[in-house]
Amino acid sequence: MNTSHSFAQQDTEKYSSAITLSDMEIFIFPELLYSLLLANIMSPRIWAWRDDPWFDGLEKMNPYRRILRLKQFIMDQYEFNLDLDTWGLTQKDRELERFRGIVDEDTLRQSNALFGYEGDKYYFDIDIRRHFGLDKYTSDIIPYWKTETIEAMDAFQFREGYRQGAGECVSLSTLYAAALFVVAGIPLEDIYLIATPLHSQNFVDVKEGILTNNRRIVTKNMWFNGTELTYKAQRAIRNEQITIVAHNSGYIHSVYPEASINPEAYRQFQDRLNAFLVTDINAEIMANFLRQESRLQTCFQVMGTCHGKTRYIPAERLYAYEHNSPYRVSDHTREKLICEIDEDEFYPEPIPGRVAMHMFEEFFKQHKINLSKAEDLERLRTQFVCNNTRSDEILEKLIDFCRIDPRYPDAEKEKTFVSRPAIALTTEMDRHEIIDYLESIRATHPIADLAFYAYRDMNRCDWTPFLNAAMDRNPVCIEATDTLDDTAMVECLTQLDEHSIYDGPRLAQPDEVWNFQRGDGLEKAVTLATVWHHRHPDDTIILNVANDIATLKYGRHETTWPTDKGLTYEAVLAGD
Repeated sequence: MNTSHSFAQQDTEKYSSAITLSDMEIFIFPELLYSLLLANIMSPRIWAWRDDPWFDGLEKMNPYRRILRLKQFIMDQYEFNLDLDTWGLTQKDRELERFRGIVDEDTLRQSNALFGYEGDKYYFDIDIRRHFGLDKYTSDIIPYWKTETIEAMDAFQFREGYRQGAGECVSLSTLYAAALFVVAGIPLEDIYLIATPLHSQNFVDVKEGILTNNRRIVTKNMWFNGTELTYKAQRAIRNEQITIVAHNSGYIHSVYPEASINPEAYRQFQDRLNAFLVTDINAEIMANFLRQESRLQTCFQVMGTCHGKTRYIPAERLYAYEHNSPYRVSDHTREKLICEIDEDEFYPEPIPGRVAMHMFEEFFKQHKINLSKAEDLERLRTQFVCNNTRSDEILEKLIDFCRIDPRYPDAEKEKTFVSRPAIALTTEMDRHEIIDYLESIRATHPIADLAFYAYRDMNRCDWTPFLNAAMDRNPVCIEATDTLDDTAMVECLTQLDEHSIYDGPRLAQPDEVWNFQRGDGLEKAVTLATVWHHRHPDDTIILNVANDIATLKYGRHETTWPTDKGLTYEAVLAGD
């Protein structure tokens, strides 16, 4: 039985956007971020993980250990993908016309690098279009960065050049959040989804806090370890405006005046994330800081013992040896690192004009530095005396390393909080209970309603948004078959593997069918309709699904394929 809607323009775009889920669509319709999370929670794929031997004994572990276990599973199963060719290209003017009356170009520029957003100086310096490989196109061409469901992520194993599942950052963040709930048993109220214009990640309120970042997780200790991986993980929160914070109680958006997140939950999130993003300065943090700020290492030296004698080594030489060693400058393994180094790297006397790092260990035992107190910072600055007279620069960068002040959507300024019941899922519910609950609140909860469209269950959804998305926003199958004549194109679709990437009455979009070279007969029929309409825009196209047969009438032609989706439907997709 199909659920019927009467769609206004904004609803039409919102509900069809729940099918394609591009990054731009999620910015414009922030409800979609949590809807995708719920779609993944409903998926049997994630629930099947609970039976994997990798998770044996998970219930005996504490939450932090469960999250670590989950992290390794995701790292082993998925790759990060940001290939521009995956979901094809579109044009700025075309997308702006879609959303005319819903959002203007100036607003869109606040979120999307491809519409002019450059974030902080970092993004200006790297030339954002060149960074993403868009410099080979005109400035009007932009990619469809579509977010994948877990089914589409898993299907990358069928795509040439991939050996396992894959997805872009929003896909990975919503997959992580769903798995944290379903597999690791983390309550939804402890999971916050964070979207910035160029990234998506989650903050998990466990212990001191955990950030998911693509396939990895970052603990507070890791956040301040000064490694290249951590520096990359910091870029979004360090350099960008946080656009959306989504939670089971609702969401808040940096642009829209209305917010539905529970104000107390939002304050809790800010307090916990702020605490995660700041650390006290001590000798270990100093050493981590210099690992990241390698230019400043020339101001420092390290003292160690070699063959029973005190020796000194330039800091940059010691850090260079870290790359091929399990030992670190910043922790208790430093002496073991020093013992690995040839004696001719050392000096018998302190190196003139360099700050001795070992002096900081004693300094921090005697002085606790408060980053908010000018006198504490001045006391610390006096320790950075070197020939390069860079004490001010060292202190400025050290403070920046130890404290990040994120740019949140402002809850105090021109925001109206709309009270709405939270999505009340619990870790004790099974999958069927969750689906029944979400079904029961669809009429009053838009995020739950949209979740079924992201889930693609055509027995529970109006077909119009799915077909609009299929016919209008699937350029890959059109371009990939461009060199084939009509007959060869139909035969090519016929020869594809007949299995859908989705179970039951759920349907793949045409570009999913093409990218993963497989599809049920009904999915092939919709793909054929998409390509044919592009080639012959004046032809009438009629889709009929009944008795396990999908029939497409297009122009003077008719093609049938078997389907096991169990659906019944008929519609004119194009023409009279």
